[in-house]
Amino acid sequence: MMARVASWIAVALFWLLHWLPLGAQARIGAAVGELLYRFAGRRRHIVNVNLRLCFPAMDEVERARIARAHFRALGRSMLERGLLWWASEERLKGMIRLEGREHVDALIAAGRPVLLLAPHFLGLDMGGARFAMEFDSVSVYARQNNPVFDHWLFHGRSRFGDQLLLSRQDGVRGTVKAMKAGRPFYYLPDMDYGREDSIFVPFFGVPAATITGLSRLSRLARAAVVPVVTEMLPGGKGYVTRLGEPWANFPTDDVEGDTLRMNQWIESVVRTMPEQYYWVHRRFKTRPPGEKRPY
Repeated sequence: MMARVASWIAVALFWLLHWLPLGAQARIGAAVGELLYRFAGRRRHIVNVNLRLCFPAMDEVERARIARAHFRALGRSMLERGLLWWASEERLKGMIRLEGREHVDALIAAGRPVLLLAPHFLGLDMGGARFAMEFDSVSVYARQNNPVFDHWLFHGRSRFGDQLLLSRQDGVRGTVKAMKAGRPFYYLPDMDYGREDSIFVPFFGVPAATITGLSRLSRLARAAVVPVVTEMLPGGKGYVTRLGEPWANFPTDDVEGDTLRMNQWIESVVRTMPEQYYWVHRRFKTRPPGEKRPY
């Protein structure tokens, strides 16, 4: 009961904050992130381990700077979620710039299914909402244990356009069918989902359990892969969602090579804004046989 009350208090706080200018929300969110950095010891440990594994040549001072900047950006992403739940479409369009939509338009006009590769950067949900204002798409929704936040997260994902939200239990058939019917698939394949349907391929040189769905789904649907990344701009200046050119020569007959290509591309983007990748996730929790977990 107390947890439910606390959840509704948090939702009420998000509702109040969403009326503020984005710059004010950004400052408050960054302050919340500072508190998380200081007091969320377990999550700070995970971030530090990830950064040490991925950037072994980087000195400790620089890794600490990135970790602190990450928590400040994380605090922003948490508090600004209220904008996705209640802000008008006009206001959101004004703060989330969309670049490269011509790539998706051209594929749809040619009757080609579209698979959007959307790695876990902190602006991910902002980008998803902005894309939903332009296209009726399909995505996978993981039901939350907290029923209050589950309701509002689902609301945020579905409030614009005609979005199809599938669960992981629905399997690939519904996703492939939706892509073939003209719905772009907003796909998030870069987390550690365990050993099932995963192979170990390097991520920043470290063997990482990585699902092979990008290659398999692209082949099943004959879909073009379009990379998409949303960057959180500094100083409360908003976000920019960038849709890249469709990948050439993808997929191939080499699923492992395709999956490695995905990880290498994600690495290249992470290096441009390392503080905005979702480092609080235990990306290396599943290890090859005989190898110890790093966390």
